[in-house]
Amino acid sequence: MLFQLVSIHPSPSPQSIPLANAFLKAYAQESPVSIVLTDFFIGQDAAACAAVIAETDPVAVGFSMYVWNRKLCCEIASLLRKCLPTCKLFCGGPEVSADPGSTLDLGIFDFVITGEGEEPFLSLCQAMTGGGDYAAIPGILLPGASILSPPSPITNLDAIPSPYLSGIIDTRSTPGLLWQLSRGCTFTCDFCFDARGIHGVRHFSLERIEAELRHFAATGVAQVFVLDSTFNTDKVRAKEILRMIRKVAPDIHFHFEVRNEFIDREMAELFAGISCSLQIGLQSADREVLKLVGRSFNKSDFTAKIGLLNESGATFGFDLIYGLPGDTLEGFCHSLDYALSLYPNHLDIFPLAVLPGTRLADRALSLKICWDRHPPYLVKSNDTFGMSEMAVAADLAAACDIFYTRGRSVAWFNAVVTLLGVKPSDLLKQFSLWLTKTRGHGINESDVSDDDIWEMQQLFLKQLFCGKKLQKYLPLVLDLAAYHHQYAAVLLSPHSDESTSSPSSRNAGFNIASSCRIMRFTYDIDELLECGEPHFRWMFANLSASGSQAVMYLHKGMVCTESLDASYIKVLENIRDHIKGNYASGTGLTSDEINEFLVFAQQEGIIVTR
Repeated sequence: MLFQLVSIHPSPSPQSIPLANAFLKAYAQESPVSIVLTDFFIGQDAAACAAVIAETDPVAVGFSMYVWNRKLCCEIASLLRKCLPTCKLFCGGPEVSADPGSTLDLGIFDFVITGEGEEPFLSLCQAMTGGGDYAAIPGILLPGASILSPPSPITNLDAIPSPYLSGIIDTRSTPGLLWQLSRGCTFTCDFCFDARGIHGVRHFSLERIEAELRHFAATGVAQVFVLDSTFNTDKVRAKEILRMIRKVAPDIHFHFEVRNEFIDREMAELFAGISCSLQIGLQSADREVLKLVGRSFNKSDFTAKIGLLNESGATFGFDLIYGLPGDTLEGFCHSLDYALSLYPNHLDIFPLAVLPGTRLADRALSLKICWDRHPPYLVKSNDTFGMSEMAVAADLAAACDIFYTRGRSVAWFNAVVTLLGVKPSDLLKQFSLWLTKTRGHGINESDVSDDDIWEMQQLFLKQLFCGKKLQKYLPLVLDLAAYHHQYAAVLLSPHSDESTSSPSSRNAGFNIASSCRIMRFTYDIDELLECGEPHFRWMFANLSASGSQAVMYLHKGMVCTESLDASYIKVLENIRDHIKGNYASGTGLTSDEINEFLVFAQQEGIIVTR
């Protein structure tokens, strides 16, 4: 007897892991059912997906349904209903648990599973193999049945076998993983479904977490996305896990969702001590707006806690929402200004969604919210945030995505804002207008490459600093912007081309390493970097535009910047331009000097043998 469990991901990415379905398979692995996990992506043809499933002639097909994949899930299921008329079709997941009635009313699915799926799914497997009735299984809901509360969740999460340790998910074949350390949430934000009906947090044991972590490290996992709603709610436990990561898996990059309230100096330093990025849900900087959606906000405490992250050197970003009840475009811009003033590495800005089953959905009409009743349930307007204002906010969000986040502007953005005497949101408004004028309306960050963004930044900065009083600062601004753009490019570049052989002469064949960038600056780049946080007026008054050349490259996982004399830069340019056997051309260097430099460059990973 074959069951297929279908996951439909937004796009191919390190996060495209069928973890929910893998948990179901792990929990039911002792049942006589053969369970196959199948993965698709948004944008794939529904008929082609249905054909893949139908080839195996399954007895039952289950879909893991979310906001982003509801439409494709239903399209595939409709086709399966026609070609596999006796196959049982069901679905579960957040989108179903939030509003099971609307899913059943479609007339596509035989039943749905609400709440946590492991127990109902195991009972389903046992019932179908034994010829029993599954209608009475807690958590399974059939068309026309009364909607009951989901079954009680599993108390001991370790009772669910690990999909990783059991080999259900092959950690050697994926560029990244999703990792669940706990379930549940202690907070009750009105717009979120995470804690609805289930209060408190349940944890997987530290022993299991360490075993999985050791497995990740041993199998070469590169990055891990931690799914916990709030990783650091239990400060003692969070710190223990961070120490464990530093000891067991120092080479893996982690992504955490955290709350600022629980950050202290020790925790900030522990985050900074591993390779990780943090996401913090600011949502708004207006206390009264947040109160309307069940959140609290202490601005001074938030600022202080983020200060600890900045002092430690931890990488973090914020979430911001526009269209919140009680908010305005002006208020959103104020929140944007506040967020950017704290030097986040990135901002994720999105419109409010009225998700079914949330407290916000219950109150939306009384709050005079107008929203789309179909996925992704986005807000169109409310009585303080009109449709035109929502459009402006969307343009601002796109401008921030492109210029600030994708543009790697965190190190110099606020210095430019200060120099120009404008607010961060005003600068982004100018960029948004410039973007519309030069690229057309409706462009977003997914439409452009990193090189496109760097070209946009240069053109826009040149326009900003074209006035007589400002143009003298432009070389400084462009030097720093270029450095940080290339720093990110080097850091994100592939670095599997390290050379192992030793050069013997300048006639050896070399290539520039894929991570290497040859740079020329108007100012001395070492002096610029020694200044720390940039203050352009001071820098212009105290630094000389003496020019410099440098090579930026990846060495042992670290970005290095090596200032070089122009003659050695010329050697690297000769290698880059494939001037074979004549690397000394135009350098004025002796053979011994060339060979000595080639040895250094190869040892550092600047050049590699062909």
